[in-house]
Amino acid sequence: MDIKQAIIQRKSIRTYKDEPISQELKEKLKNYIADVSSPFKPRTRFVMLDTDEMRGRTKLGTYGVISGARTFICGITEDVFRYEENLGYAFENIILYATSLGLGTCWLGGTFNRANFAKAAGLKENELIPVVTPVGYPKEKRNLIDSALVKGAGSINRKDWSELFFDGDFGKPLKRETDPKIAEVLDMVRIAPSASNKQPWRIVKSGQLYHFYLSRTPGYRALLSFDIQRLDIGIAMCHFELMIRELGLNGKWIDEDPGINLEKNTEYIISYIVE
Repeated sequence: MDIKQAIIQRKSIRTYKDEPISQELKEKLKNYIADVSSPFKPRTRFVMLDTDEMRGRTKLGTYGVISGARTFICGITEDVFRYEENLGYAFENIILYATSLGLGTCWLGGTFNRANFAKAAGLKENELIPVVTPVGYPKEKRNLIDSALVKGAGSINRKDWSELFFDGDFGKPLKRETDPKIAEVLDMVRIAPSASNKQPWRIVKSGQLYHFYLSRTPGYRALLSFDIQRLDIGIAMCHFELMIRELGLNGKWIDEDPGINLEKNTEYIISYIVE
């Protein structure tokens, strides 16, 4: 399965078959998470927890949101500048790999017992555990909580191109026909997951540079101990760069704020140059 297929097939799975994933798939996941790439300096690590192996030593609670899952992957990072974007990028990379293996996943940023997961994962000093995901075989029928959350997320009501991607500045929406390959890349950015499907990323094209901005949802940052919308930017960055590579293009992340007039609640994050 290629990256585009994985992006299209990925969806939030909260209801799992009550059976362990195969040892073969566990080993593939362990090998992948041990060497997953990320764009910035903060150190990240990923720990796989299996409830069968833990034998009840620590209860990995998800407040009823997840049912049937026996395996979880924890995203752990040091608490330094840009850790949210870095973790979002790397964790989505893992999510897409799990999807390519035929496994279900679900981003959890608030609906899990953080203290118990931290204890089970062996959290160290100056480390945070902002996100976890269950990993398992999706059940054919969603439970009631799962169905309600799917309806509430509004993932079918995604923002239009004209609200997300711009040419030169925020006053000029980017036309799809400007570059067919980049249009394919941006299509996959548009369907990236984000908290409550807010899609806080904005991208401004300037020649071969693509400037990434965060358009904040007022009040969101106060809900959690970490900046979840910066983490969402990392997810969008992951989709962008993985698609760039899949289409045979090259590039890199650089700090090059173009200094354009910003919309309200919007801030510059990073730029990508296609070489």
